[in-house]
Amino acid sequence: MSRHKNIDSALEILIALGFPRAQQNERSALCLLALVNLTPGKSWRQADNPLIGITPMMEFSRDRYGAVYKPNTRETFRRQTVHQFVAAGLAIPNPDKPSRPVNSPQFVYRIEPEALALLRTFGTKAWVKQLAAYLSTRQTLIAKYAKERDSNQVPVTIAPGAEIQLSPGKHSELIKAIVESFGTRFVPGGVLIYAGDTGDKWGYFDVDLLARLGVTVNFHGKMPDVVIYSPDRNWLILVESVTSHGPVDGKRHDEPARLFAASTAGLVYVTAFPSRGLMARYLGEIAWETEVWVAEAPSHLIHFNGERFLGPYEGSGGGAEI
Repeated sequence: MSRHKNIDSALEILIALGFPRAQQNERSALCLLALVNLTPGKSWRQADNPLIGITPMMEFSRDRYGAVYKPNTRETFRRQTVHQFVAAGLAIPNPDKPSRPVNSPQFVYRIEPEALALLRTFGTKAWVKQLAAYLSTRQTLIAKYAKERDSNQVPVTIAPGAEIQLSPGKHSELIKAIVESFGTRFVPGGVLIYAGDTGDKWGYFDVDLLARLGVTVNFHGKMPDVVIYSPDRNWLILVESVTSHGPVDGKRHDEPARLFAASTAGLVYVTAFPSRGLMARYLGEIAWETEVWVAEAPSHLIHFNGERFLGPYEGSGGGAEI
């Protein structure tokens, strides 16, 4: 069956209002329709402002538009759509009783009055002008989120006077520690080649330097979280952060070995943990002939067997030994 035109119109409105891609979907469109009680037989000029809760929104979607959602998706409606509606000022929580607790079964929402007035013009000649006026007085959610991300970026010093910005989060904090603390201690004079980012997988990548070392990586390659080159020793230090892929276990040892098989530099495998407590959870998975570094004890390395403390092993590329 084809989708009702009201759903498509609601999606167009959400995009025009600046909602991120995560809210540009049928679920969010149906929530908007429920907020203004726009049933299939109504036009946008008939948009209303009932008080409505999450479960009634789901029932509205089912009864009016035939969109059936399982009861366990209720939190998805609340966390991934209605929460963003409130953050953008599109919906007001509990306008009848602001003190109502979040876990109350009577928790309800209502379309914001200025937003309602705007929506009633959709499909008319006044829409474009009214939309511009509406947006001029408030920041779109996309712009708001972008500003929040920018203000929370994690700065990482990769060389004296050179800095990159990574997305906020525990992963980036550990990447920062690996580059600034592990790198300076154990790879003096090292050059950062790659640093992954949760927001942008290829957060920092010196493709040319890696190519000069014989390695060409396409965008499907399973890169380690951090790659540092030691020119003095001709080593490539491949560091995994447990906040992304887990420790260097047998599988993660073999994957980069294949990816970096043509490297003219020796390969050194390191797993980085933020704490010893977290490390303890993964001890049984860490591969032999690798190193472990813990951010909370930055001056120490833990050596997992092998004939030397830190360095590449036979078959892992060129480079000197300790």
